[in-house]
Amino acid sequence: MTEAIDHLSLYRLPWNYSDNGISWLEPTTKCNLRCQGCYRDLENPVHKPLEQVRAELEVFRRLRKSDCMSIAGGEPLLYPDIVPLVRMVKEMGWKPIVNSNGLALTEGLLAELKKAGVFGFTFHVDTSQNRPKAKDATETELNAVRLELARMVARAGGLACSFNATVSENTLAELPNLVDWAREHADIVQTMVFILFRSPELSGDGQGGEDSARLGNIYDNAEWGGETAVFAGDVAARIRSIDPAYAPAAYLNGTANPDSLKWLLATRLVLNGKVLGYVSPRFMEVLQTSNHMTKGTYLAYATPKAASLGKLAATLGSLFDRNMRRILGKMLLRMALHPPSILAPAHMQSLMIIQPINIEPDGRQDMCDSCPDMTVFQGKLVWSCRLEELNKCGAFIASEKFAPASRPG
Repeated sequence: MTEAIDHLSLYRLPWNYSDNGISWLEPTTKCNLRCQGCYRDLENPVHKPLEQVRAELEVFRRLRKSDCMSIAGGEPLLYPDIVPLVRMVKEMGWKPIVNSNGLALTEGLLAELKKAGVFGFTFHVDTSQNRPKAKDATETELNAVRLELARMVARAGGLACSFNATVSENTLAELPNLVDWAREHADIVQTMVFILFRSPELSGDGQGGEDSARLGNIYDNAEWGGETAVFAGDVAARIRSIDPAYAPAAYLNGTANPDSLKWLLATRLVLNGKVLGYVSPRFMEVLQTSNHMTKGTYLAYATPKAASLGKLAATLGSLFDRNMRRILGKMLLRMALHPPSILAPAHMQSLMIIQPINIEPDGRQDMCDSCPDMTVFQGKLVWSCRLEELNKCGAFIASEKFAPASRPG
């Protein structure tokens, strides 16, 4: 059952094209996995020279304000200059976030990256990858892999730890197990991100001149993705099945529809493994606004220490928000009934749902408005999720009117 979510009841994140929480850097296309549905050209891997990467960072610095810089790929840990790159990103004023599948991460490399100034890691782990030591694992069984990576980062100390998992029609049923796993480990996992599989019907006649091609010829229609597109409301319903208190606070809408939920953010407070509630839209607005006023950027990632200040957040939030007062009341009751909880931290943990491009029945491409994952291509900011169109066709591919993969409602 799809969850009905009124976007007008939520806080529309203030992120925009030139002032955003995140920017996206791809220093390499080389990877040590081949995820089903991957839209990067891995047949001819390329490591960009560090000088070229610096030039792309200068484009970001000239055109776009961001809290953090996601270093992705390909697999960024295979980039031969990953340590000096992290240092460069840090010195240029961003929080360096390494987006990795984790296979190449060792204790030694982790120590080098921390010394260079890495802020944290976002690990992509899911069953689309056919990971070498977990080829037949289910999403639930892959929680063991996630825990191993999270514990490695926790041992290094002070680094943010997040996880991405692509969700398709075929893996949607297991999603509650990932949400529950994250709750159990809220002390070392700050964020869980569910990226919905790119629509299996992403086609439509190309209109990109002589190099035009069907989108379906550029983006893999993998069997892993199933036959039916998954949307944010489907994931929200699954989360609520395991966590009835689930309540999103903020969103980014689509470029075609103001009520589409392209990025849907919820943040819960967890005390000793128990969910006390979810922060309100108003609290999220105060958090984003105050961060921008004091630090000049909209907040995307927080340190583990900041994420452990849930008690302080509930106390301060209760001064201006009814929902936060309810959370504070539950927190005080729990501490009264379980005195050891008085000394335990309450962790703030975010659950994010990301819906990539989908095609409306009238042919409009619904992208993420104010996309946080803009990258640099030939000196311009472009959607990172559609780089293959530029690489293969020299332009983004248009689509004609057709029916598949339209969103519900």
